[in-house]
Amino acid sequence: MQTTETAVQNRKNAFMTTKDMALTAMFAVLIAVCSWISIPLAVPITLQTFGVFCALAVLGGKRGFFAVLVYILLGAAGLPVFAGFKSGIGTLFGSTGGYIVGFLLMAGVYWLAEKFIGDNAVIRVIMLVAGLALCYLFGTVWFVKIYTRDTGAITMMKALNLCVIPFLIWDGIKLAAALGISETLKRRIKI
Repeated sequence: MQTTETAVQNRKNAFMTTKDMALTAMFAVLIAVCSWISIPLAVPITLQTFGVFCALAVLGGKRGFFAVLVYILLGAAGLPVFAGFKSGIGTLFGSTGGYIVGFLLMAGVYWLAEKFIGDNAVIRVIMLVAGLALCYLFGTVWFVKIYTRDTGAITMMKALNLCVIPFLIWDGIKLAAALGISETLKRRIKI
């Protein structure tokens, strides 16, 4: 029979516990549901980034990274988890697929910062903002490449005006809301 100390040590040595996997799956689903929620404006706004921010702020870098990875893999496998109920490799390799892949870069930056710098409110904000900027950069470069290949030349500035600038304020609001919700959740639930 295992002692309590041995059981605790085994959980610490495990890459992911059952609880970690359940939380990862739950937040992958949250990201999917958030991607389906759309605010119909001239450029539709989804809550997809809100789901990614929540996953990282609540779960931390490692579990948040895997929640984003599971979300992307579900979409790549054909489940309609991306914005507009889209799915498949074609969506990932389409003109806006770079932003979806950019979520994984955002999560990776967050995980690395958490591991090497630490985890406090200021670092969380800085890393989410830096990760979002990296996501925007990667997604926009991807958009320019695919758009130019499929439709015709487009400048980086025009791509930023189409794909980033209309979302800046909204993503700032989503980031602030996710941080507020995550702090409340962490105080009330042992995550």
